[in-house]
Order: sequence, then structure tokens, then C-alpha cells
Amino acid sequence: MSIMQSSPKIKPEQIDVLLFEAFSNHCLANTIEPLRAANTLSGQTLYNWRICTLDSAPVRSSSGLHLTPDGLPQGGDMLVVMPSYGVRALPTRATSRALGAAARKYARLAGFDTGSWLLAQAGLLDGYRATIHWDELASFSETFTEVDAVQERYVVDRDRITCSGAAAAFDLVLSIVGDAHGPLLAMDVAQLFMTPQAGIARSPHRGHGRVVQRALAIMQDTVEAPMSVPAIARRAGCTQKTLETHMKNALKATPQAVYRRLRLSRARQLISATDLPVAEIAGRCGYENASAMTRAFRATYGQTPRDMRMS
Repeated sequence: MSIMQSSPKIKPEQIDVLLFEAFSNHCLANTIEPLRAANTLSGQTLYNWRICTLDSAPVRSSSGLHLTPDGLPQGGDMLVVMPSYGVRALPTRATSRALGAAARKYARLAGFDTGSWLLAQAGLLDGYRATIHWDELASFSETFTEVDAVQERYVVDRDRITCSGAAAAFDLVLSIVGDAHGPLLAMDVAQLFMTPQAGIARSPHRGHGRVVQRALAIMQDTVEAPMSVPAIARRAGCTQKTLETHMKNALKATPQAVYRRLRLSRARQLISATDLPVAEIAGRCGYENASAMTRAFRATYGQTPRDMRMS
């Protein structure tokens, strides 16, 4: 269901996920689902993805889920290497040769969970900063001395991306979405998964600071009875000018625009998930009447609430 205004078509980014035996379902879902949501919420195909294995054979997760892959890694914008348990038992030479060949086909390589081990083993992280699942970090640092191993949730260093585990994968993908398509879309994706501050407040690559975190929390808690921006700033412990500066730096939007986006995002959720009358939804989202909300909704999403329900 397309819910955003139409915008210039862009070329979708191709992301392939390379799975190994005993991969993590959690990590895979936290990688793919935010991409799927970004497509849905933008009304465009921003991302395509394929599930791959090195031999095109089915693969089984750590919890016993069997997946049939789309095929071999064929090339694209990013390859996400995703083993989990038993990474050191994987064939060394064959895997390294395959990853070396894949590196020539993709613009970026990423190691999620214990994927950094396989990339480093193939010499593909030499001279890069990188992280790995923290259970493996000490051994990783001792084994691969050419890699600058760091204890972080995720690391983006030029054309290499590494991630410490499943929960961090969600934040990382949100950061990727935000960098490419704007932080407000990333915020919408986080809202959809009921983690409104993930990828925004916790991202190590953004200086959002505690002021923005507090302001966002206040806005989320007062959707039904919106406060003025000066009042939000006072509750967040800063001046209005400081809040405006920090929020523009963090989210590329004014506090008023962010607040409106949060309210309309809540309205969109209620429209999609409930049969509540539009007038009642308007009241729950801080609008005086249905007409006022409908005008704002159409301006943001390109259709009225009733049109969305019928689509």
C-alpha cells in the first residue's frame, strides 16, 4: 500500500543477504523488514533484496527454519554476509575464495553478527575499523591484527559495514535508510515497528543528543494533546532556539514538522489498523476536526484517510 506522495523515481538499491548454516532468524528479519517498510512507507521500491547461499542450496537457521535461496550472489550495491553460530567451523579456503570473488561484484560488503569473521578471514577487512558480535570480539581482535577491531554496535568504514548482532542490525538498517532517503523516513519506519527512537536517538553516527531524545519522547507522549514548541523545549531542558538547532541538525526538519509527522504517523496507523471514524482519529492525533487532519494527511501522504482505507 503506497502511502507517500509520489516523488521522482530512483533506482532501487540491490541488497543481497548471504546466509550460512545456523544463521539467525532475528538478524535476518531485522535486516529485511526495515527495507520492506521503507518501500511501503515511501510508496516506491527503494530496495530490492535477494537471499543467497554459496551453493544455491537450502539453508537452515539456528532455530530450524529452512529457507530456499534465490540463488548465488550475483552483484549489486551491498552484500550482507550473515552467519551466526559455528562460524569458525565453516570451510576456510572455499568460503574466502567465494567472498573474494563476491567483493568484486558489490559496491559495499557488510558483515552482520559473526559475518565480520568471514570477511576478515578473506582479507577483506584489512585496514578497516570493524566490529563483530561481542562474544567473539576478543578472539577476533587477536586473530586478525590487520583489522582495527572496536566494541561498537555497528561500524561504517568506507565500503565496509560491520554489525555486532541482531538488535544492532535494525538500528544499522534504519541509519542506512535515513542516510539515503532522509531521517524522517527512518523515523516513520521506526514508528511502524513501535521503536520510535531506534536509529535516531541511538545511532553512533548522529549527534542528536539528549535534547532531541527528550523532545521526541515528549512529542510522542502528547500526540493527542499537542504542546507548543516553547513548552516542549522547556520540558526538554533547553531554549526553543536550542531545540530548533539540534532538531534541524538531527532530523533535517523543524520541531513543528517533526511533531506533525509523528501525529500523522499515528493517524496512519489508526487508519490502517482500526475501523475508528476519521473524526475520532483526528481527535486522538491532536486535530480539532476531521477536515483539518484530512488536509494535513493529503499534503503528506498524497491521499485522504478514506482513500487509504479503500486502497
